[in-house]
Amino acid sequence: MVNEPEKYQVVIVGGGPVGLFLGICLQKAGISAVILEKRGEVQHGSRSLGIHPVSLELFDKLGITNSFLESGIKIYNGHAFANNQQMGIISFEDCPKPYNFILALPQDKTETILEQYVHKQNRDLLIRNATVSSIHQNEDSVEVVYSKQGDSHIIEASFLVGADGKDSFVREQAGIAFEGRRYPDTYIMGDFSDNTSLKSDAAIFLCDNGVIESFPLHHKRRRWVVKTSEYVSDVRRTDIEERVARRINHSLIKTDHFMLSSFGVQKLTARPMVKNRIIAVGDAAHVVSPIGGQGMNLGWLGAWDLAQSLDGILNRHESPAQTLGDFEERRQKAARNAIRRAELNMRLGRRSNIPQLRNSLVYLMLHTPLSRLMARIYTMRGVEKWLI
Repeated sequence: MVNEPEKYQVVIVGGGPVGLFLGICLQKAGISAVILEKRGEVQHGSRSLGIHPVSLELFDKLGITNSFLESGIKIYNGHAFANNQQMGIISFEDCPKPYNFILALPQDKTETILEQYVHKQNRDLLIRNATVSSIHQNEDSVEVVYSKQGDSHIIEASFLVGADGKDSFVREQAGIAFEGRRYPDTYIMGDFSDNTSLKSDAAIFLCDNGVIESFPLHHKRRRWVVKTSEYVSDVRRTDIEERVARRINHSLIKTDHFMLSSFGVQKLTARPMVKNRIIAVGDAAHVVSPIGGQGMNLGWLGAWDLAQSLDGILNRHESPAQTLGDFEERRQKAARNAIRRAELNMRLGRRSNIPQLRNSLVYLMLHTPLSRLMARIYTMRGVEKWLI
């Protein structure tokens, strides 16, 4: 059974953190929208953790910040070690207030909070269990066909936004290329009960055999990310325990663990991100290394930018070609900048033939005015304006 077409100004495919955030932005701008999400509920798991100040400032503009602050852990300091010898601290406290910290919050909690705000605005904004099967665009609209509970539905919209992740169906259907490459870097990670003295601080251990990163989580837990020499397909907790013990002489044996995974690293960019009336955002538009925690935040920056652009087109009658062309230029630049910053983070964490030279450079950055620049880089300040 096919129902009569529903009409909206914008249809968003993908109800993850970026799609949900974009929906809130569009509702705030008075733009009629709907979000189609194939999952029946928020996907369980901590996954992306870091919410950067640039994102919290956007949340402020929407009036949705408090729930995140109440649920997350504020990271004001990052400790840097050479193996297990401390070199210094990078502090975010001198960054612009009030968000002079990075907020650590598991992604499933982030999505749950965003969905709660979506429901507050409009309970019909998000449609779950909606599987998109076809997309067709013409000169002045886009038609989307999706199925839910065995019924087919048609939506007609002025614009379609693909926020459906790295393997985007929307991007594929639109014939948009996804260009880039895979890095040689591989990592394993796990969430363990916290038996360190770091409390709410983060730490990076520049080890002779590869970097180890450590971030605080709620419920007295801690995320460990460990560089590996090759991809580990079936991660066991001993894979992390043994490397942490060997590289920094810290034991995780008597801790509980809550998540284990492994990942490789890619850089990919949609070219173009805008194709007539179809626009890609979030991981559908760009994939950057997760080292540095920029991906989700870069997606939110793009979603905010797109909402402002669509507001100009739909509410202020700006030229779609010009406005979306400018949007594309800004987002491509921001993606390039984020990729370069992620590459810097990865280079620092690779096994080095001359670790003393690398460690001396890091020590210099931590103990000179460069430390303030590094704090701005690690909190994503200027990612849309300057390269490093």
